[in-house]
Amino acid sequence: SGQTPVYNDPNTADGKPTIAQYVKKILLVSDNDAYNRLYEWLGQEYINESLHKKGYRQTQLLHRLDIFLTQDENRHTNPVSFYDGNNNLLYKQPMLFNKKEYAGRKDFVGKGYYSAGKLLSRPMDFSSKNKMTLEELNEVLTSVIFPQAVPASQRFNITEEDRQFVLQYMSQYPSESVYPFYDSSYYDTYVKFILYGSEIGVPPKKNIRIFNKVGDAYGQLTDVAYVADFENNVEFMVSATIYCNEDGILNDDKYDYDKIGFPFMKNLGVALHQYELSRKRNFKPDLSSLIFTYK
Repeated sequence: SGQTPVYNDPNTADGKPTIAQYVKKILLVSDNDAYNRLYEWLGQEYINESLHKKGYRQTQLLHRLDIFLTQDENRHTNPVSFYDGNNNLLYKQPMLFNKKEYAGRKDFVGKGYYSAGKLLSRPMDFSSKNKMTLEELNEVLTSVIFPQAVPASQRFNITEEDRQFVLQYMSQYPSESVYPFYDSSYYDTYVKFILYGSEIGVPPKKNIRIFNKVGDAYGQLTDVAYVADFENNVEFMVSATIYCNEDGILNDDKYDYDKIGFPFMKNLGVALHQYELSRKRNFKPDLSSLIFTYK
């Protein structure tokens, strides 16, 4: 129960869903359904065991996003089949089930929350929710952008071509994408919290690219970003999370992202960029490997 099929994707060149397309959607606009499909393909056990082996031991990815399923349903992931252009079966993976138990947690947030339309006056239990520390998120970003800066055991086992693919779409804007295509509701600074906050209709600075991944849920706003200014030859990395929920009530869709979170992220990015422009550097970065032709 809780499993759903997908056979088509009208936003691809041939109308077929692909792994590459889901990766693009995640990086371009932080698409939850795309995350869910990759969760199906990898399986809960593989995701967690792989990350733990690389040293990200506090991470627990336990559920799909935007849909409510039981813990048992989230332990099960869909069967997946891959076909070539002539519709010949290339690979078939059965439904997976994760039997492993992970370290218990006592994660509680807020002073009250809504459940089934009723306000419960006690902290909300997040112990079975997805969890990743800000430090580990920052290390993941570092290992993708600067794999040589982390131990070999911590690097991801992907080809250089695939790493370049990830970097391109991590820094690309929605308007620069043909497949998938995005209309103006996905403005170019849509998921670029650092430097831009929630500004709509503000064209991004042509000399700057932001390689990042954002998240927002339950009043938590996060951006893990590497910023490269090619005109001034400066760079900086910043990972930030801020809780934007002044009334302490969760699940009411009344959070202070616009009042607190987005201004914080924008001003933090602007302040760091201005600092990097003004400080003396003994070593200037070589940003040439991060220049892409966006198409």
